[in-house]
Amino acid sequence: MREESSAGVWHNWSGSVSCEPHRYYEPTTEADLQKIVARHAGDQTIRVSGSGHSFSSIVPTDDVLLSLAAYTGVTDIDTERQRATVRAGTRLEELNEILATHGLALANMGDVDRQTIAGALATGTHGTGIDLGVLATQAVGIRLVTADGEIRTLTAADGETFRAAQVSLGALGVVSEITLELQRAYRLRERTWTAPLAEVLDRVDELRETHRHFEFFWFPHTETALVKTLDRTTDSPTRSVPFDADEYLENAAWGSLCRLSAIVPDASPQLARLAAATLSDGETVGPSHEVFPTQRSVRFNEIEYGVPADLGGDVVRSIRDHLAGDGQDILFPIEFRYTQGDEIPLSPAYGRDSAFIAVHTYHRKPHREYFEACETIFEEHDGRPHWGKMHTVDPERLRSCYPEWDTFQTVRRSLDPEGTFCNQRLRQLFDV
Repeated sequence: MREESSAGVWHNWSGSVSCEPHRYYEPTTEADLQKIVARHAGDQTIRVSGSGHSFSSIVPTDDVLLSLAAYTGVTDIDTERQRATVRAGTRLEELNEILATHGLALANMGDVDRQTIAGALATGTHGTGIDLGVLATQAVGIRLVTADGEIRTLTAADGETFRAAQVSLGALGVVSEITLELQRAYRLRERTWTAPLAEVLDRVDELRETHRHFEFFWFPHTETALVKTLDRTTDSPTRSVPFDADEYLENAAWGSLCRLSAIVPDASPQLARLAAATLSDGETVGPSHEVFPTQRSVRFNEIEYGVPADLGGDVVRSIRDHLAGDGQDILFPIEFRYTQGDEIPLSPAYGRDSAFIAVHTYHRKPHREYFEACETIFEEHDGRPHWGKMHTVDPERLRSCYPEWDTFQTVRRSLDPEGTFCNQRLRQLFDV
């Protein structure tokens, strides 16, 4: 186990969040996790970092930061039951490759595969698909090192405790391993095409019901949307490797536009129209784990909210109207996805099928005014924040929009009565 009295400054992927912990660890075994917790619980805050792909302030601490970078790998695969147990620090890209060699795959995932499995679950990370839940719904077992240094193995039989652990923000303890329910490996056909935003919004109900996965991106200051659908297929792959040269070049060109918009903000509307004009239709077939993710080399900041599924289109219209009247220099597209409802207390999709709308800005551009305006619109439509993205929602409102907010707090207090795993941000949210 690597241990340092000071590891310098930790920061997330976009550079929006940072901290300088007093003590830094990179454990390699479950016993290491127990030792770290036993050494510091009750005296110092312990937080866990994954890949740093979250934008919210739920990781930073001045006390103890535990990195999962060296705690990776699959410990068990049951091909008959279609289950796998994986260490918490394993990145999705690594997990997917291992599963593929055993003829297995995740039922769904988002369009980024650099996150750790534990971080993706803890923040309620999701993909798209009205009949598919957030990633945490695929977890059927969670091994957790609690504040007393003991290991709890949680399953659905543990009721509220297990449900709370599925999306926990890291506030219940240190997740050691996760057992996932999987599917036989499958292929997806990806289709992309451009269409007028108004037409897409009129068709969202149809598109979400007729495709396994449906999403679209809208470029502000334009009437253009890029639609993307994924459906199962048995057709032969049209690409056999995860590296896509066209995708790489597109990222490079997009990065140039973003840098220019940061230098000349007033040019953003024209640059958005230029970007939208270069979009083209496309179709590809490949293994699901190669089709789901897209390369994201351009750094950005982001907020994302889940709203009742039937209100998603109204939210996008409201954001469009706001931008039309406000004149903000926005370049990054808005992303729109669907997720099936679930019974996880802190899942933004709790109790309802949801439309998720993500709003981005280039990481070198101001975002506060734009994000706050969008948050107002989200809240007007009963929105719930994605825990891995930026948000300014206060505890009082969180309690009102999460029906089982108090259920989670009861579990948290029972497992961590002194708030060992709560940093300053979580103490504010949970009133610790």
